Amino acid sequence: MKYVVSIFFLSSLFISCTQEPTSEEILEKVIQAHGGDQVYNANVSFDFRDKHYKAQYNHGQYKLARYFSDSLDNKYIDVLTNEEFERKINDSIVQVTDEWVGKYSNSINSVFYFFRLPFNLKDDAVILTYLGKGEIEETSYYKLKVTFGEEGGGEDFDDIFVYWFNSETYKLDYLAYEYATEGGGKRFRKAFNQRMENGWLMSDFINYKPNDLKVDIADYDTYFEEGGFVKLSEIVNKNIEVSFN
Repeated sequence: MKYVVSIFFLSSLFISCTQEPTSEEILEKVIQAHGGDQVYNANVSFDFRDKHYKAQYNHGQYKLARYFSDSLDNKYIDVLTNEEFERKINDSIVQVTDEWVGKYSNSINSVFYFFRLPFNLKDDAVILTYLGKGEIEETSYYKLKVTFGEEGGGEDFDDIFVYWFNSETYKLDYLAYEYATEGGGKRFRKAFNQRMENGWLMSDFINYKPNDLKVDIADYDTYFEEGGFVKLSEIVNKNIEVSFN
């Protein structure tokens, strides 16, 4: 009887050790590796290209701001919150049509979405799918696919993302996405210059486009190894400042 129990115990242990993790289990470890739950209540500012950005996050409420000047040295401040968008030019509020409210809001959201990854992968509209493991440059990765529910998913709810998280460190090293706006397209990004900013793991990214648009973004790990991409740009955030509430 003891022998049978021991065999059962060892078999159960083997199964538990070899069982693949769920997407939710992976994401929880990813969140901790990138700074933990404190990031959901953070204040951050940074420079991206020719604009300055600030954000305040507090228990699901947010205030996102963008600052820049035009060629005539007019000063613009765009502010997006959970409730509204507002534009100021030289400290005066200006009226913006609904069409441009949508365009400006999407532009601001896009910058902060990528900056704040992977923390927004816990948003209610996110649908996670575990795709198994992949390998890039002799490193093993957990692959998570992200789609969005129409309710709460924003205007771009039909976008598709795939993320590659290092299976040992749980850092986000690569991501791919497929979008439909402005004619649609596909992109692949590789993280570099990963560093901690006051306890929040930050990354810059090299931005690539595929030579063959027919390749599924879930297969971009293999496609990258085959040299199937062309470098487009670098996504670099500068002068980052972080504090927590």
